[in-house]
Amino acid sequence: MKRIIILGSTGSIGTQALDVIGAHRDRFEVVGLAAGSNRARVAEQAAAFGVEHTAFGEIEAEQMVRSVDADVVVNGITGSIGLGPTLAALETGRTLALANKESLIVGGELVKAIAAPGQIVPVDSEHSAIAQALLAGAPNEVRRLVLTASGGPFRGRSRAEMTDASPRDALAHPTWDMGLVVTTNSATLVNKGLEVIEAHLLFDVPYDAIEVTVHPQSVIHSMVEFVDGSTIAQASPPDMRLPISLGLDWPNRVAGVGVPLDWTQAHTWTFAPLDEVAFPAVALAKRVGRAGGTYPAVFNAANEQAVHAFHSGRIGFLDIVDTVERVVDAHAPESGSLTRESLAQAELDARAAADALIAG
Repeated sequence: MKRIIILGSTGSIGTQALDVIGAHRDRFEVVGLAAGSNRARVAEQAAAFGVEHTAFGEIEAEQMVRSVDADVVVNGITGSIGLGPTLAALETGRTLALANKESLIVGGELVKAIAAPGQIVPVDSEHSAIAQALLAGAPNEVRRLVLTASGGPFRGRSRAEMTDASPRDALAHPTWDMGLVVTTNSATLVNKGLEVIEAHLLFDVPYDAIEVTVHPQSVIHSMVEFVDGSTIAQASPPDMRLPISLGLDWPNRVAGVGVPLDWTQAHTWTFAPLDEVAFPAVALAKRVGRAGGTYPAVFNAANEQAVHAFHSGRIGFLDIVDTVERVVDAHAPESGSLTRESLAQAELDARAAADALIAG
């Protein structure tokens, strides 16, 4: 019986994790729930699963991770505020089922320094796919990782054709149902850029060996190419319950959690190179990832400010990544080792710089 803490229990990842656990109560037990502020919903969840420990906000969530006995912590919090709970889970030796990519990306070397081999299990569908495919070979046999991207709602459009894109347009994702920031990040492909940094940190593969291909059907969730020319891909209908279930009990599979592909029907899957002129966010993310230090925190914080500015009508769609790039280019990191305090200050400075640019 795996004892599970779910952070972000009222969000998309959290609610789907509870769906998986609810269907397999002989295998999993929820021992802690944390959310931002939706106390009524958390109370309903706690009653349904007999959970004694609940928390609200990142500080209480971190305290709960440190004080409640558990085997697995599912971090489904959105944004870099998930860093504290991520560090707490790793420091206490629990398996971290990580959907909060920002905490790994922003935390970078801080997270890597305390994570034991195999302690972080990715919940993003792309990184779960890579983790599964990597089981087919040894680390020194990997040639490259190929992350798939749906292309978002603006797939195939030129930069000029996105000039007047509205918030409603940006939120019309063709495949996934996500929150405002993540859905917008998928439209700009900032999300894919963050996933490239995450892949580098999770799997210790150089940035030059990580590529992105556009696959609008979202059936192949990512691929690993090996030195002998073989490519191993993980395929399934788009459903986050599958990677969530693997996060709960890696590397063991949970029967019946997803619906398999129907091989009695015809399928057509397409792949296309990423248009880096129309979508420069991935190349910018690679540059940020190579720079390391506080640069990923600056990239992420500036993007969050720009996304909210776009949705409040203060900037246009193309201005999101343009603003992020200008903030990144102006960043002057402090000398010395990376700390939670230096990361927090870098984020504050980046948000202020982005706000200044947005205000004009």
